[in-house]
Amino acid sequence: MEPQKHMKPVGYWLNRADAALTRYVDGMLAGDGLTRLGWQVLNVIEDDPAATDAAVLTVLAANGETAALAATVESLVTGGWAARPAPGRLALTDEGRARFARVAVRAGTFRKRVTAGVPDEEYRIAVTVLERIARNAEAAADAAGYADVRR
Repeated sequence: MEPQKHMKPVGYWLNRADAALTRYVDGMLAGDGLTRLGWQVLNVIEDDPAATDAAVLTVLAANGETAALAATVESLVTGGWAARPAPGRLALTDEGRARFARVAVRAGTFRKRVTAGVPDEEYRIAVTVLERIARNAEAAADAAGYADVRR
């Protein structure tokens, strides 16, 4: 399917949406000493009781470079959000869990705001289509032998 001539390509809208999401979320979280990437790392830790550094790097590989992710993990540990119950393991601290819950309320409000006017079915379709485009692009890069230069 060829895009209409007057329509901006999907990459334009992906970049614009990502930049706007990052700008808002970074601003919303700044008072808590967090960034969007930090919030994403906290979500991985909160979702997985057996979270590890390796899992964070794997789950969020598309969200940030390895060095940035590792530095973010360390800043969350240093900032008291997370702890290391065992080598390579991560868990929210009691204080981190309480802080996470407070921030989650604001994050939920933001999600509602940015999806206002988008019915659930359209949202699911958009995410499904973007996932398919991403997988197709990754497969094409793999088939061509292109390395991920971000790492």
